Amino acid sequence: MATLVIKDLHVDVDTETGPKEILKGVDLTVGDGEVHAIMGPNGSGKSTLAYSIAGHPKYHITQGSVTLDGVELSALPVDERAKAGLFLGMQYPVEVPGVSMANFLRTAKTALDGKAPKVRTWPKQVKEALAAMDLDGDFAERSVNEGFSGGEKKRGEIAQIELLDPSTIILDEIDSGLDIDALKVVSKGVEAFSNKPGKSVLLITHYTRILRYVHPDKVHVFVDGHVAVTGGSELADNLEEKGYEQYVG
Repeated sequence: MATLVIKDLHVDVDTETGPKEILKGVDLTVGDGEVHAIMGPNGSGKSTLAYSIAGHPKYHITQGSVTLDGVELSALPVDERAKAGLFLGMQYPVEVPGVSMANFLRTAKTALDGKAPKVRTWPKQVKEALAAMDLDGDFAERSVNEGFSGGEKKRGEIAQIELLDPSTIILDEIDSGLDIDALKVVSKGVEAFSNKPGKSVLLITHYTRILRYVHPDKVHVFVDGHVAVTGGSELADNLEEKGYEQYVG
C-alpha cells in the first residue's frame, strides 16, 4: 500500500524576519496506485509542501497531519520518513563531492533495508537502473551530482528511485532544466514506477509538458498555500490555455 493523506496542513518557514506561514490548510489524499500533479504560480506553496512532508528543518508543521499508510510522518526524523517509504526528488539535487554514486546508493540501500544489498546481484541492478536512464556505466563512480548536467541529475534521481524502491515519491519539478529527450527518459521512469503495485506519485510541476508523458489521475491547483481547485487531466489543459489568473484571488 502507498496512501499519502494530508489533512489541514499548516506550515511556517523560517525567514530572516521570523517564521512566515506558507501553507494555510492543505487537504490532499494520494491513493494507492495513483498519480497526482500539483500545479500553481510561483510562491504558492508547492515546494513548501514537498519539503515539509520530507522533514526539511526550515519548514515547521504548526497544524494538521501527514500520514503514509497510517504512519504519522511529522513525528519522525528524516531518515525514518524514508524508511516508512517516502522519497523526495528535489528540484536542485545537492552535490556531494568525494562520495561516489556507487557508495551513496549502497549506503542508502543498506540503511533502508537494515542489511547490505547482495554483492552478487547489486552491481547488476545498479548498472541496469543507470542504463534505463541513459546513464553510462562509469556514472556510478562519479561524485554525487558533482559536475552533472541538469539532465544527469534528474535522471540520476529516477535511477535512485528504481534502486531504493520507496512506496511514495514526491517529485519537485523533476522536469525543470530538461531537454525533450531527457524529459521523455525521466517520464518513462516515473511511469514505470507508478505502474508497479503499491506505489503512488505526487508530481509538482509548473508546466503541462511532462503531463503529456506522465498521466495524472488528478490535478490540483495551488494558490496562496492551499488547494484552490482539483480536477482531471483536462484541468492541466485549461491551465495551459488560460493560466492561473482565473484562480488567483
